[in-house]
Amino acid sequence: MSYARGAWTEIDLSAIAANVRTLKSLVPDDTLFMAVVKADGYGHGAVQVARQALGAGADRLGVATVEEAVELRKTGIRADVHLLSEPPLSSVALLLEHDLIPMVTTRGFAQEAGRLAAGLGRSLRYHLKIDTGMNRIGVRAEEAHVFAAALSGFPGLELEGTCTHFATADTPGDWDFGRQLERFTLALQRMRDEGVEPGIVHAANSAATILHPETHFGMVRCGIAIYGLHPSRATHSAVGLVPGMAVKASVSLVKRIGMGDGVSYGLTWQAGGPSVIATLPLGYADGVHRVLSNEMAVLLGGRRCQQVGRVCMDQLMVEVPAGLVVQEGDEAVLVGVQGDTSIAMDELADSAGTINYEMACAFGMRLGRRFVQGEQAGAGSIS
Repeated sequence: MSYARGAWTEIDLSAIAANVRTLKSLVPDDTLFMAVVKADGYGHGAVQVARQALGAGADRLGVATVEEAVELRKTGIRADVHLLSEPPLSSVALLLEHDLIPMVTTRGFAQEAGRLAAGLGRSLRYHLKIDTGMNRIGVRAEEAHVFAAALSGFPGLELEGTCTHFATADTPGDWDFGRQLERFTLALQRMRDEGVEPGIVHAANSAATILHPETHFGMVRCGIAIYGLHPSRATHSAVGLVPGMAVKASVSLVKRIGMGDGVSYGLTWQAGGPSVIATLPLGYADGVHRVLSNEMAVLLGGRRCQQVGRVCMDQLMVEVPAGLVVQEGDEAVLVGVQGDTSIAMDELADSAGTINYEMACAFGMRLGRRFVQGEQAGAGSIS
């Protein structure tokens, strides 16, 4: 007897591939394309997204942790995989075993990693991360040329690339963005003056890839945009993307309540008259932020219906409008399209006071996934 939970995300793999092709069309043919699949592919499924992205022309993959990279390798993915920050020193053996490419930001890591690699007769490829103003990780831009020159003498290390990360690439005309780019190009020139070739130069995230062609350099790193989600309002008019995730559930219960009856914890919503309430089997443990209580819509029968009462850990309730017949087992859509009506991830993110990145990641934590290809929506397998 098969089992399928009554709430899931639907991941359109053809949308992922289409977005990669669209973003690649914005950059020169000789510019490498990194698809960022960290955080389990922003909640979309890292392995499946990685395969789609590579099949659509991505050259490399980016992740946050060693564990994420090893998972890709264990599924047979052989493309170059980058760690987007410097990992713990204890990971060096795994980096070498799985041919992973870390960022380097500290002399201590570089020295010890090089020593261990050289002791095995190996060379560890790495990318130097330069902090140009994000003030998160990286070697200070003013010191990068000295740091890089010092590392060039370490055994067991191979500088393959140099990069930075923009803090405000999603804000057109931002002064700090210009300053970061200026610091980065100056740091690169100083490295060359020291006799150190920066290798593959990369700086552009999704926003910079779309809005700032002058930052494309030797490689771009696209994360949120390959999932069909825009990094900011500024990119909507610049490129068309296809959302890769829909969030759906089957109605688990339909009941009638009387005028004045309350719904959910605290009875924060009371019916203004006789009402029909549909319960859906997902809640804030599935990524539906509790702050959305009484503030979000759900699609039922192709109509926008109001969510009512506090969102629970595992369930939420919806008021069924007069004239709409809803039965147990009917499909509800929290993000996506139903009939001629749609709800975008950005709508929920705005109502929750957050960003689409966080919403997508949260939906990916507990909900099962149905992977589909375009018109096959609803027919995919759950993983």
